[in-house]
Amino acid sequence: MPMELTQSRIQKIWLPNDNRPALPRRSCGPQLANSPTVIVMVGLPARGKTYISKKLTRYLNWIGVPTKVFNVGEYRREAVKHYSSYDFFRPDNEEAMKVRRQCALAALRDVKLYLTEEAGQIAVFDATNTTRERRGMILNFAKENGFKVFFIESVCNDPTVVATNVMEVKLSSPDYRDCNSTDAMEDFMKRINCYQASYQPLDPDDYDRELSLIKVIDVGRRFLVNRVQDHIQSRIVYYLMNIHVQPRTIYLCRHGESEFNLKGKIGGDSGLSNRGKKFAQALNKFVGEQNLKDLKVWTSQLKRTIQTAEALQLPYEQWKALNEIDAGVCEDMTYEEIREQHPEEFALRDQDKYYYRYPSGESYQDLVQRLEPVIMELERQENVLVICHQAVMRCLLAYFLDKSADEMPYLKCPLHTVLKLTPVAYGCRVESISLNIEAVNTHRERPEEAKKGPNPLMRRNSVTPLASPEPTKKPRINSFEEHVAVSSALPGCVPQEVPTQLPGQPLLGKACLRPVCHFLKVFSLLIFPR
Repeated sequence: MPMELTQSRIQKIWLPNDNRPALPRRSCGPQLANSPTVIVMVGLPARGKTYISKKLTRYLNWIGVPTKVFNVGEYRREAVKHYSSYDFFRPDNEEAMKVRRQCALAALRDVKLYLTEEAGQIAVFDATNTTRERRGMILNFAKENGFKVFFIESVCNDPTVVATNVMEVKLSSPDYRDCNSTDAMEDFMKRINCYQASYQPLDPDDYDRELSLIKVIDVGRRFLVNRVQDHIQSRIVYYLMNIHVQPRTIYLCRHGESEFNLKGKIGGDSGLSNRGKKFAQALNKFVGEQNLKDLKVWTSQLKRTIQTAEALQLPYEQWKALNEIDAGVCEDMTYEEIREQHPEEFALRDQDKYYYRYPSGESYQDLVQRLEPVIMELERQENVLVICHQAVMRCLLAYFLDKSADEMPYLKCPLHTVLKLTPVAYGCRVESISLNIEAVNTHRERPEEAKKGPNPLMRRNSVTPLASPEPTKKPRINSFEEHVAVSSALPGCVPQEVPTQLPGQPLLGKACLRPVCHFLKVFSLLIFPR
């Protein structure tokens, strides 16, 4: 018989009436479409693995796929409180090899916990993983637990890019807190050499032809993709092929104050108020002062953003995807009118603003999906000014600042203020610039009732949180001396020991490199095959 369904009042989607348990995950046989995935980073130190890991995790969480990075270098720093030198990474240092092996196994145990008990869907295993033995261990671990595996290898043999990478990110690592730059640079390059001798790159033409993988070559100059298994892997590949590391600035602002803003109405397609027109002129002056080369200007297809862009006297591109969130039956109404005419809808939206969908309209969750092509194009571009709307700007800002679904609908994006976003190594720096034109305040604070706890309507396979909560961090290995007492291995995962991981991996080279002459002198003395 047809199953009885009930429509969710918040999301307006149909859900089963019964509370049948989810199907058990299989440890063998065909993989389900929603099987958890372990993304395995591969590559020598200072090749941008952690940069890719963090950026990819931010994107996946933003589109609603709970993802978390497990950086083996952080586990190593917990186990070994005081780093001395590259000797720790020498393949003949047996005691250190045991510690590093325990760190990798501890990270895999946490991966399993995250994917099986904490509602995670993707775990990024961020380590060097430079040998077939180590990758084989991870494949065995994944097979035993019913996880898919996707490898991302970052390959870069340009010594200038690598040296710059080390200087810009690695020298600020906790490993080199009390070390001068020259000594730190020399030590790290020797650390790389410890991995180089045993490095076995992925071989999609022969040994690794059955694996799902992508090789990112020379900071995105070339890509090699092999055996993509599913939709999420194809999205990962598409994302990696769109990002770049060139220095750039992204400006986000709302349109000038509109006539509807003055009346407290939401939605609609009204024009600018007098103060909104003044802001457009002030924005023109601001853009001129920035002296930006080849600035791209994007707007929505609504009148108020186009009027704002017209004052800039620059070419601009209209995006329908940048239109304000569709309020459905509540369009052109004030919040007071919504409360009076649709009291239940008003209360439901306050209960869960991210997932709430206006009748015949959209939710913030819908808006994120609509804006994904905009994010992809922003990642491809250099300097861009986006003139948009409050809900749209919140979604874009949440991507760049790694904000959760719970935080997104309450991010403050005031009128007549420009947010200047500058991508940095592992995140994005934001600067708020008011253009000193008065405007109404359209921000609504989170209701007290919504602050009391998380939404109880989370449902695996139909609703997923934007970002998984960070569990309380627990010590994995107490000390270097106590590593022998730690559980020796996961079942079926006892490979010959190989190097696993260095501390956090960096952003790869930039277009405008800072002077590196002094460090390159040191670097040139070291053996680095091109």
